[in-house]
Amino acid sequence: KSSYCSDPEDLFGDYDSIESDSSFLAKLDRVGQNMRQHDIEHTTSSRCPVILLAGNPDFTSLKSSTDNCPKQSMTESFLKGFTDDAFLDMPSSQLAFLQDPQTADRNCCTDEDKTSMPMRHPEKSVSTEDRNERHIAPKARKSVSDHLKRAMMANAATPSSVSRTALQKEAVVTEEISVAMQAMESVSMATTDLGPFFGLPTKVKELICNLKGIKDLYEWQKTCLNLDSVQQRRNLIYSLPTSGGKTLVAEILILKELLCRKKDALFILPYVSLVQEKVRGLASFGLELDFMVEEYAGSKGRFPPVKGRGKRSLYIATIEKAHGLVNSLIETNRLDNVGLVVVDELHMLGDGSRGAIIEMTLAKVLYISKSTQIIGMSATLGNLQDIQKFLKAESYTNDFRPVELKEYVKLKDSIYEVDPKEEECFRFSRVLNFKYSSAMQKIDQDHIVALVTEVIPSQSCLVFCPTKKNCENVAGMICKYLKEDFIQHKQAEKAVLLGELRGSGNGSLCPVLKKTVPYGLAYHHSGLTSEERKLVEEAYSAGVLCLLTCTSTLAAGINLPARRVILRSPYVAADFLKRSQYKQMVGRAGRAGIDTHGESILILQDKDKVLKLLSAPMEICISNLMHSDGKGVLSLILSVIGLNITNSLEQIRDFMSGTLLSVQEKQVCLERSLWEVTQECVELLKEKGLVTVSTEPQDGSLQVTKLGRATYKGSVDLTYCDLLYRDLSKGLESLMLNSFLHLIYLVTPYDMVSQCKPDWMVYFRQFTMLSAAEQKMCAAVGVSESFVARKAAGQNVKKNVDQVVVSRLYLALVLQSLLKETDLWSVADRFQLSRGFIQTLLSSSSVFCSCVLHFTEELEEFWPFKALLTELTRRLTYCVQAELIPLMEVAGVMERRAKLLYNAGYKTLAHLANADPNVLAKTVENLFKKQANQIVASAKMLLNEKADALQEEMDDLLMMPLDLLSL
Repeated sequence: KSSYCSDPEDLFGDYDSIESDSSFLAKLDRVGQNMRQHDIEHTTSSRCPVILLAGNPDFTSLKSSTDNCPKQSMTESFLKGFTDDAFLDMPSSQLAFLQDPQTADRNCCTDEDKTSMPMRHPEKSVSTEDRNERHIAPKARKSVSDHLKRAMMANAATPSSVSRTALQKEAVVTEEISVAMQAMESVSMATTDLGPFFGLPTKVKELICNLKGIKDLYEWQKTCLNLDSVQQRRNLIYSLPTSGGKTLVAEILILKELLCRKKDALFILPYVSLVQEKVRGLASFGLELDFMVEEYAGSKGRFPPVKGRGKRSLYIATIEKAHGLVNSLIETNRLDNVGLVVVDELHMLGDGSRGAIIEMTLAKVLYISKSTQIIGMSATLGNLQDIQKFLKAESYTNDFRPVELKEYVKLKDSIYEVDPKEEECFRFSRVLNFKYSSAMQKIDQDHIVALVTEVIPSQSCLVFCPTKKNCENVAGMICKYLKEDFIQHKQAEKAVLLGELRGSGNGSLCPVLKKTVPYGLAYHHSGLTSEERKLVEEAYSAGVLCLLTCTSTLAAGINLPARRVILRSPYVAADFLKRSQYKQMVGRAGRAGIDTHGESILILQDKDKVLKLLSAPMEICISNLMHSDGKGVLSLILSVIGLNITNSLEQIRDFMSGTLLSVQEKQVCLERSLWEVTQECVELLKEKGLVTVSTEPQDGSLQVTKLGRATYKGSVDLTYCDLLYRDLSKGLESLMLNSFLHLIYLVTPYDMVSQCKPDWMVYFRQFTMLSAAEQKMCAAVGVSESFVARKAAGQNVKKNVDQVVVSRLYLALVLQSLLKETDLWSVADRFQLSRGFIQTLLSSSSVFCSCVLHFTEELEEFWPFKALLTELTRRLTYCVQAELIPLMEVAGVMERRAKLLYNAGYKTLAHLANADPNVLAKTVENLFKKQANQIVASAKMLLNEKADALQEEMDDLLMMPLDLLSL
């Protein structure tokens, strides 16, 4: 499935980060003393005092008084902590910026450029006396965190202007936090309360205003946050229409858990890019409020996570990664540290294998940790009572929409307004006013051009199409009939977008986008690369593009609202539209703060179809543990035995009674009872050699085998665990290491094989280009050159060859070409595959490679794979030149931007973490201040995370063994 981002709460405004630490109050006291001293000595001093406002153990920022602030330098007392070494490894672009006197003047005297990079004053050196004084006391050994703090202090030394009123306001906020923290010591954990903003300090409210532009909450949000279930920490499910502001409520509850209860929190989101967007957005909150924000998506994330060393952590994870994270926390007895689990799009419980994984995760949390609160949110829930019973939760529902939605249907040339009160569910509204030629009428029979030109280019429009190909065709058709005036609208911005798209493709540009973007149109579906999708989304949000033709997956992902939403057809591919899908699509109509209303138009050929769609009940969520012949039940039982949650049939029965499957047993288990299904699954696991019975006398407990442990810890599909073990064992016998091909073949996902049929001429051409050792390896896995040559010549092959192996090797050749060239466009052209498919193959392979790595770590015979697959996972995850990988580790930095950053002198994570967002935005092409702020905040957070990991490793090394023998 394609992945997208969601909800307006993900979008953050311009902001320079200011962090807090444990020494905040002491520093503020010194600030007050300095200010009073300044007032006394004002007649003898012409320098404005430099004031250290805030800082956590890693980063600080400076502000200075604005009273008569000419060109000023830092006070000598503050300069004692810095040397010229701080500037040695700085990007040349920033050094040039800092050394420019005019730029320095501008930064000193303007409010809008609050720089966080140190200024150089070569003419003002520190005196010899001060330098000697600095070295009087011997230096104590410092921790990694202390070294990191010292390194990052160099980023905080520039004075900027701030009024005395702002200082007093900041002092009030600080005092409020101080009082609240003192109160924390005298209240119980159950009644923790940090302040007036729903139990949080007003500083959080100010951050939400500054970072999100949200000045006040909707009434439903206030009601929801004041519910008894929220106050008393009971499980809660809340359901509202799309774009109602559900995510903000979840984020406030998460902040309350992190700050008030001092517990970790887990935020589960359905898509990788959604996780990355949320990590980028909340990193600034983490730096401000002193908690960690950790990404668990794709191949990223540590199991078990690093211990926070006093800081709480917010884990933001995809569905699959959240399950692995919960497993690792159970295994290390740390699940109780997670006080809150938030699940977005809770209705995905009914979504195939992914729904089964959500159910497994929540069932384990419910069974193991009674103190962990679960919050679920969704726009569409048809059987709320079942899910409430499963989660032991209360519910809150509301039909609030920030912008009124008017739904219409189009039959022939007439528009009808949807009204459930009417006998036929709709009433006549108007006749579509259009002037079509006969030729145009044949091409655009549904009058899409007439419908879209009523709103574009001054307002935005989304056209949902049933297939990917139809998206491209409709976009091209609309452009064909648009006037030349559309090209003039925001022409310069569209030229920049085309340049960015061409840059993301290393000079290649999609011919459809090349034609449509000048008119302000684009298509959006999984056939685009992730970088192309991101550029299209940003351009649409900024108003550069006024219309997107898209598939239904956009409605389930990123929030891209429009004035008008048009549904080209009531079908998704060949399937008739579900009511929940329809509601998600039309829910994109209406832009809060821009439009007074939004409107949707469903194009129909048959009046009966609309009655079928509008009168249908909302689809219900059915447990998917029985999906694919009970694969979910098998996986769940295997993991609960392996994690020592259960070790007998009776305990397993008790655990299974707490699942959604148990709640819906009569609906799902038609032929056998849940107890019978459970017994059969245990026996099947024994047959597969994944579970065994203890040999200890009078024990009889169930235990996982080594293969079983490797399977659940690697999150390997039970369908493929035996096959994977055989392939790895066979691979060890003749492991070829003079190229990556053999390793790539071993980690090519089995479930991608059915999605691609080899082009035999391409296959043969690529095969002949392999080295002799690579061809020998191909023959060893079962694909010879003669076989490929016969297939390319169109001859019948009598020899029985495993088609799965043949197709898997073909995909491995695609991946090898991609790793060699890192140019997705040329590889897509060579293998005649869509670039979207190749992107999906690459991301799936990186995830599966990570799974295989964890699988091999549990089996001693596969010890050589550990080091080999660690490096391969890293290469597949980023698939760029090695020097760009450190930059692409930062959430939201893709290849194109990483190249621009690298060429501008930002070559390491430390460069980005120390960067000034103002300089970054001015130095890097087409980088806005908002994006620069997010990149710097994400880099700082990642640097913190890496430092904590190193600190934990060092602490483990230095810790005295508990079982140390003594005399």
